[in-house]
Amino acid sequence: MVEMETVGWLPVILSVILVLLNLKASLATFAPADYYLIACGSPQNVTFQSRTFTPDSLQSSFELKVQGNSIAATSSSSVPSPIYQSARIFTSSASYKFKIQQEGRHWVRLYFYPLPDSPHNLSSSTITVITDDFVLLNNFTFKRYNGSYLFKEYSINVTSDALTLTFIPMNNSATFVNGIEVVSVPDALIPDQALILPPSSTFNGLSDLSLETVFRLNMGGPLLTPQNDTLGRIWENDMKYLHVNSSAVNVSVNPSVIRYTMSVTPETAPNWVYATAETMGDTNVPNQNFNLTWIFPVDPNFMYFIRLHFCDIVSKSLNSLVFNAYINSDIALRSLDLSSLTGNLATPYYKDLISNSSMDSNTLTVSVGPDTVADITDAILNGLEIMKISNDARSLDGLISVEGLLPKSSKKSMIGILIGSALGTLAAVGLIAFCYCCLIARRSKTTHQGHPRLPLPVHGNSQTMTKASTTSQKSGTASCISLASSNLGRFFMFQEIMDATNRFDESLLLGVGGFGKVYKGTLEDGTKVAVKRGNPRSEQGLAEFRTEIEMLSKLRHRHLVSLIGYCDERSEMILVYEYMANGPLRSHLYGTDLPSLSWKQRLEICIGAARGLHYLHTGSAQIIIHRDVKTTNILLDENFVAKVADFGLSKTGPALDQTHVSTAVKGSFGYLDPEYFRRQQLTEKSDVYSFGVVLMEVLCGRPALDPALPREQVNIAEWAMSQQKKGMLDQIIDPTLVRMVNGASLKKFGEMAEKCLAEHGVDRPSMGDVLWNLEYALQLEETSLELTEPEDNSTNHITGIPMTPLDPFDHSVSMIDGVISETDDYHQEDAATSAVFSQLVNPRGR
Repeated sequence: MVEMETVGWLPVILSVILVLLNLKASLATFAPADYYLIACGSPQNVTFQSRTFTPDSLQSSFELKVQGNSIAATSSSSVPSPIYQSARIFTSSASYKFKIQQEGRHWVRLYFYPLPDSPHNLSSSTITVITDDFVLLNNFTFKRYNGSYLFKEYSINVTSDALTLTFIPMNNSATFVNGIEVVSVPDALIPDQALILPPSSTFNGLSDLSLETVFRLNMGGPLLTPQNDTLGRIWENDMKYLHVNSSAVNVSVNPSVIRYTMSVTPETAPNWVYATAETMGDTNVPNQNFNLTWIFPVDPNFMYFIRLHFCDIVSKSLNSLVFNAYINSDIALRSLDLSSLTGNLATPYYKDLISNSSMDSNTLTVSVGPDTVADITDAILNGLEIMKISNDARSLDGLISVEGLLPKSSKKSMIGILIGSALGTLAAVGLIAFCYCCLIARRSKTTHQGHPRLPLPVHGNSQTMTKASTTSQKSGTASCISLASSNLGRFFMFQEIMDATNRFDESLLLGVGGFGKVYKGTLEDGTKVAVKRGNPRSEQGLAEFRTEIEMLSKLRHRHLVSLIGYCDERSEMILVYEYMANGPLRSHLYGTDLPSLSWKQRLEICIGAARGLHYLHTGSAQIIIHRDVKTTNILLDENFVAKVADFGLSKTGPALDQTHVSTAVKGSFGYLDPEYFRRQQLTEKSDVYSFGVVLMEVLCGRPALDPALPREQVNIAEWAMSQQKKGMLDQIIDPTLVRMVNGASLKKFGEMAEKCLAEHGVDRPSMGDVLWNLEYALQLEETSLELTEPEDNSTNHITGIPMTPLDPFDHSVSMIDGVISETDDYHQEDAATSAVFSQLVNPRGR
């Protein structure tokens, strides 16, 4: 009987033991597969922060390559730390190549200190550091730096068996480095997704980006060094970043009481971080509903990954601490009840967020405060990490990419290697190609059918598919999305693109966007083009690539940017457009030294863009919703004719029996339709709202979002609407337009913009109505110019002016494969327009 009872309990006992073993394993110290600690230029081992750094001259697991000479320098003077006692100095480009045992996230830590008695004046040296894919430092010099030494920490996802760090001296100076760390970290430490603010939505693709640690704080606690952290991190005290020092009260408990879980381990943060905190406490302020705020200086040109660490070490019972957390002025976490999330007290919890700088344009603020709904007057924060996210140029310092920083000699040597490799295999490849061509010739007598130099049709046809694109598809390149067989227009070979852009010369760079870089190019026949080169690593880019080609291959209109062709060879995603000589509308409104546009020019540009959007909404069998209308996506040709561009986010609209399309929210901050954002229901009225924001940008000559302005003025839609309702829109117009705008024209323009920005889509006009009203505003402006003496710049209020229709625009494109051409679109669009123009003799007629 006893034996049977023992046997019955055995599975339970084994389960408990297994759980305990798993928990112990989860809490075990992480053992990095790659662990390089290098003391550059040192003749011997260096002990620093209880770790041993070995000389770079004795390592066999990495390779140091120097194009010229390197100097190992040491100093007998006092230095900030032992790691700064020596340095490796380079007068030409040099690289450290590390063997990687395990792919994934790695710390890359760099130490710099200009040794005072070195052979070179290191204080004036420039430091540029790149990896295989990312720019870490660009043209840094200690002349512009207040500190005596520089420590940089990066998180880089290594996806090969090697990581190369290249140091490039700039401006004919030397460069140097004192110490290097390359250490594996758990992949789970940095997720691929995080919540982005504002508005609240999911950001995907962090694993493809590099990060730079800019702040890591132990709230209410002491400085923590690598001796206290299983991942070798440094956590500093938060006091100097507090907005009001007296507003915070330090609290702490014994670190041994911290209860880690399977999802939060010591690798997330040391127990000393969770065992200390800042709380609200007794602040001696009249209003207890204040926020505890930290302010950080940041570069406004980057986004930031923010991790908030929480642990309830102040409550005596569950559900007695409920509070809110904010990033800048945006609420990040509402009614946060830690005990409900963790099921216990003294149990760590963290939240990942992504945001940019605040209203001050160069600061980022983090706040916690009481939740007034819960009637609890306390809040807590235990730790904080802020990391800069690499930009579209794959840089953490400026807008120059790795390719733009590589020395010409390096580029030439790379070209030499490529040429050598090509010549080495030329015979074999040539033989295979010859045999393949012979086989094709036997199968088809029409060997030139589908030649890649065919012009782009308005709609795909059977002649569009090329041999080159078919080969690309079979070779397993980016053609896996089956573009080659989709009859989508002219296919460019990658070499043609290289020749057109002078091998993607950075001097031809027109801009950088979410999809990739845009270069100016020249085809063999002299045609100027814009070449958009996508990021092949981005899944979002792949979807945009396909959508852009499919949309533009079906659409032709004078006010839509024309797609000339594409290239998907060598896993590339490249789109070739007509070249728009005057660039984006935004460049002519603010932020550049370009001449200011007149009010008439602005109206004509808005009318052109409205015509393009109206065509998208009405010109084909199914509505097409652009979904990313903004001033950077309205381009101007050499005659300042406006054309709508960038259809990567476009989506076909609802069918006749539907009112909307349910889809994830996509678009640009400042232009997003609030109704679409709230309900995730997309209609063509979402484009109308975005266009209303564009109208206000055109009128005011300022960005849609300007964090440098007072809070109530940050969002142009809210600010301009409030002024419009007060009848004071003329007080916020672009200063260059003051006394240059006809009052009646301005009034009509403001009324139209106000309707576009209505809270609910049903209250907004159609793009046809928007177009009609803009043309009306232009007629008012033109007539006032005719009636006003040249020297008279006064504002006129004119009523009852006879109107004449505008001149028809070019409509030379014919109808192909059932797609409505510009000719037909003109008759459809302007027939309606002509009908309403008869009402213009009486401005009250509509």
